[in-house]
Amino acid sequence: MKTIKRIGVLFMAIAISSFALSCSSSDDGGDGGNAAQGTIKAKINGSSFTSNKDFTTATKISAVGTLTIQGSDNSGKGINLTLNGVDGAGTYEIGSGVGGIAIIASYTEANASNPMNSQSWQAPFDSNVAGEIKISELTDSKVVGTFYFTAKNSNDNSTKEVTEGSFNVNINTY
Repeated sequence: MKTIKRIGVLFMAIAISSFALSCSSSDDGGDGGNAAQGTIKAKINGSSFTSNKDFTTATKISAVGTLTIQGSDNSGKGINLTLNGVDGAGTYEIGSGVGGIAIIASYTEANASNPMNSQSWQAPFDSNVAGEIKISELTDSKVVGTFYFTAKNSNDNSTKEVTEGSFNVNINTY
């Protein structure tokens, strides 16, 4: 009977170790999503958004450790993700500000005929975590990952749910 209990304990230890290893930091960056090369894609309150490759870019300013990923579609809708203090793959909370890392996101609807009517929704908008960015690949020339966030318009207090986001963008380094 003691042998059966020891075998059971051994199997339980193996199962727990396997689970812990499967949740290690190597998985923190997620699977990279499904954005086509050179684009950002997401759902905004359930409606599909895909940036135009010509209006999509990522910029890395190495001296200050800032990575900005932004893209707009042909109608002037756009997403901007700014990560300060990030230098590798991993999961980063929008709005946490932990460890000197500041992560912010925004969704914009530009109005070219009347720029004063352009609207912008920001995350974070209070002290809570507003979403998450998972970077699965970050090199000197490319960034790939996924994201989601809830953003708020300070003009009318409306919110936008940005879900199922992913990016696959070449980086300009400065």
